[in-house]
Amino acid sequence: MINEEETVGKLKLRVRFDYKGWAKPNRFPFRSKSVEEIAEQTREQKVALLRNVPVQGIQVDEIIMNDEVYTVYDELKGVTVGYAPVWIEFTADSLEDAVHFVMKEEFRKVEIIEPSHLTLNKLDIERLLFRVNEELKAYKAYIERKLEYWR
Repeated sequence: MINEEETVGKLKLRVRFDYKGWAKPNRFPFRSKSVEEIAEQTREQKVALLRNVPVQGIQVDEIIMNDEVYTVYDELKGVTVGYAPVWIEFTADSLEDAVHFVMKEEFRKVEIIEPSHLTLNKLDIERLLFRVNEELKAYKAYIERKLEYWR
């Protein structure tokens, strides 16, 4: 039984992540996996991490893996890319923790389940903006490392 004092300040959210899979060049084309299979495999690995590795301030309540893997043609790379969606329902201790959890390349959609109304004071907005800025800096550094690898 959960009393109201324990849930004050907590957020319950549902997010959708679409995990990407693309075919790598293979010397043996008859052995290569399809982009759909690679996307599904990536999704399974990421979901296993979410189930087994705790994230500070986040309680994963439910993970829903749809079997609907879809493909999109990437004009920039000239290849077909597969995406495997997963819905994750979780409880966050704070808005900052929720931002940290969802700021990923795979993020597609968010729904706030609880509370039905949310009021932010000045300090909450400052913390939120600071956290978003930190996450953007981290993502920028990640992209720069990826670009450096391709040079």
